[in-house]
Amino acid sequence: MVGLDTKLGNILGDKTAKPLATAFEMKTVGDLLRHYPRRYAELGKLTDLSELVVGQHVTIMARIDSVKNHSFGSGGRRTRTEVVVTDGTGYLTLTFFQQAWRLKSMVPGTLGLAAGEVTEFNRKLQLTHPDWESIEASDDPTEASRLSRGIIPIYKATAKMATWKIERCVGMCLDAIDPVADPLPTDVRDPRGFFDLMGSFEAIHRPRNAKDWQRARDRFRFEEAFVVQTVFAQRRLAVENERAKARPVAPGGLRERFEQQLPFTLTAGQSGVLAEIAADIEKPHPMHRLLQGEVGSGKTIVALLAMLQVIDSGGQAALLAPTEVLASQHYRAITGLLGDLAKGGMLGGADGATRVRLLTGSMGAKARNESLLDAASGEAGIVVGTHALIQDHVQFAELGLLVVDEQHRFGVEQRSALVDRAEVTPHVLVMTATPIPRTIAMSVFGDLEVSTLRELPAGRQPIQTTVVPSDRRSWLDRAWERVREEVGNGRQAYVVVSRIGEGGEVDDKDTRSLVELADELTAGPLQGLRVGSLHGRMSSEEKDAAMNSFSGGSLDVLVATTVVEVGVDVPNATVMVIMDADRFGMSQLHQLRGRVGRGSEKGLCLLVTSAEEGSPARERLDAVAGTNDGFELSRLDVELRREGDVLGARQSGVRSSLRLLSVVRDGEIIDEARTAAELVVAADPSLSCHPALADAVADLERSEQADYLERT
Repeated sequence: MVGLDTKLGNILGDKTAKPLATAFEMKTVGDLLRHYPRRYAELGKLTDLSELVVGQHVTIMARIDSVKNHSFGSGGRRTRTEVVVTDGTGYLTLTFFQQAWRLKSMVPGTLGLAAGEVTEFNRKLQLTHPDWESIEASDDPTEASRLSRGIIPIYKATAKMATWKIERCVGMCLDAIDPVADPLPTDVRDPRGFFDLMGSFEAIHRPRNAKDWQRARDRFRFEEAFVVQTVFAQRRLAVENERAKARPVAPGGLRERFEQQLPFTLTAGQSGVLAEIAADIEKPHPMHRLLQGEVGSGKTIVALLAMLQVIDSGGQAALLAPTEVLASQHYRAITGLLGDLAKGGMLGGADGATRVRLLTGSMGAKARNESLLDAASGEAGIVVGTHALIQDHVQFAELGLLVVDEQHRFGVEQRSALVDRAEVTPHVLVMTATPIPRTIAMSVFGDLEVSTLRELPAGRQPIQTTVVPSDRRSWLDRAWERVREEVGNGRQAYVVVSRIGEGGEVDDKDTRSLVELADELTAGPLQGLRVGSLHGRMSSEEKDAAMNSFSGGSLDVLVATTVVEVGVDVPNATVMVIMDADRFGMSQLHQLRGRVGRGSEKGLCLLVTSAEEGSPARERLDAVAGTNDGFELSRLDVELRREGDVLGARQSGVRSSLRLLSVVRDGEIIDEARTAAELVVAADPSLSCHPALADAVADLERSEQADYLERT
């Protein structure tokens, strides 16, 4: 019996199956049948040759105009065959060396497909040694049937595996496969007018008209969304069935006392989100919520108030940060905000105060042991740390809330290391300062409820962002003058670089390294200023010393890598110069510039770049300079980037389960699929009545796509 799991070699033979495995990682019949055509060519509808671009690997349909052999080399023993094809308005040359026989086989007037890489010779476009297949009447029944349909699928192909070879392989599998179960339930499929699975495979690979492949494409696009949303629906249902300790707000507790002593009023957005989180924590099943918000929108205050609500009920809170710099920053910020409320059992501590501890991998033994002891005994109500928090020997007396900052830096298994170890399932709050468009949030964080902070606190100053072309020396000189002016006014500055430039790092001559730039600035335009460095290769003590010097005002300028991207809060810093800014993503640039303008003075961000005007890289920088709205930038970022970039590099390859669905464009389909999946899972949580869907879900969770769902 031939099914989707049947090895391709059993149908095609190992010799044919091997290049498919090498080029596309196809191993089974299902892998090949889900390698959908990228477009369709209609017989007689020729390719517009004027649209070809040098460097493209293309498949074109054209008619042969002329064929000629040219002799060259010693004694004229070598031949070059030039076949000129046309779309009726323009011409393209197909060049073959040492293949003089093509003079007889490629007859003028013949319609055919040619596949190869577009190159240029003597200012004319050509394909050198392309694959060629004529499209003419044939006595072969299979070929005649194919041509009678009038629509030829064009697949993503390689030099060794042309599109028509893939088409024939697909046809062999379609002819051999036995009926297979459909992962789309009948009551989901039929009201939407979709073909069943076998009918959809036939329609998308061997369509008889455009409506066939369009209907099949719509079905497969919906199916991809539906399976992903089924995974999330099962996870949400599982969370609802888990038990957690309810943590109601305690009148007169730490949360209420802290809120009363805040020197500012929470924004309406903060109050609204806090109410959502408080209501979740009060329930007897675990909260799983994503808090996304603008840079500087006050997520930390909201998270801290949630932590205090948990502490008031006898629990503890852990804050997991991706870097030691950010963990240390959170620790200093929380202890500073709490004041005497963080000095439980200490001199000067308030009545009923808690204790805050820091736990990182490079801490000294004494400090580390104190943090471990306070976490295990319950003396520490809040423990802030990095991956060190996840280690097996780290114990909590009663972990009630886990806050994960910058979730995309962690895998779900790392988060679960703390959650699964607790006797009672803790509540989970995931935070990100990277605004996420709604359609992507549904596909990436679909198992979490989403809260959003758009409003910035009162008094937060706008940030002026300017693109500085590095080849305009006067502009760059003026950038360093602005840094000196800000320092002269008692302010501080960041200079951000993309690489360190030491310790065996392969140098990139097109970018400025931290080491060379710091030396150059100290000896040149920033001479006389107190310049320090901060990067990821420094020891924990060195990082803390550099950050403390900067935040304490002992340094005027901090030359740093992206370790300052998130969480670092120095209100006196008003200017940031980002070197080689085109090397950073739009969201990352927005995060970086959010480090300035955090006090009472306006912020200035200067994006230094060698990118030419009009280039895609320059368009991205101009977009960042054009708005301070992170959500708008996120939308633009999605529009300017490829789908694979949005999903993450890990998921941009051929193994991604999202082959037709676009999380960027297909929001309505994702919405519809989510609703349908919730209904199916509510009626049949284990999918026992839908075994084909259960298999698709299991395959998804085993694949790299599951890695995307949990890590992005």
